[in-house]
Amino acid sequence: MVCFSTTMIFAQEAKQATKEPVKKTSTESNAAKTDANKAKSEANKANADANKAKADAKNTKNDVNKANADVNKAKDNANKANADAKKSAATPTKKDGTPDMRYKENKEASKAAPAGPTKKDGTPDMRYKENKEPEKKK
Repeated sequence: MVCFSTTMIFAQEAKQATKEPVKKTSTESNAAKTDANKAKSEANKANADANKAKADAKNTKNDVNKANADVNKAKDNANKANADAKKSAATPTKKDGTPDMRYKENKEASKAAPAGPTKKDGTPDMRYKENKEPEKKK
């Protein structure tokens, strides 16, 4: 009987020895799986943050482009105003401040539409105060 009991003890130890490594590998694999899942979730979070940053960057680019377009429009308007001011300021005048009619620009400006009513032929109707020339000071 001694033989039988010793073999039984060895058999039980062998069973336990074969079961323990299986349990270790399953817990190790579970731990590895959870670590992998954690890493995947962190990567997904990082990707989501990167996508948000890209969207924010696109929005800021759009805002900057809109602001630049507004600035360009304002510059264009300012340039047009400057050009108009130069045209009106570039007309030569006499010492008394009236336009010098020897120059083409002043002649064209005086031919502009009259301020008041006109006759059928397009000439100003001199019966109205708006169409009369102001009296010159002596």
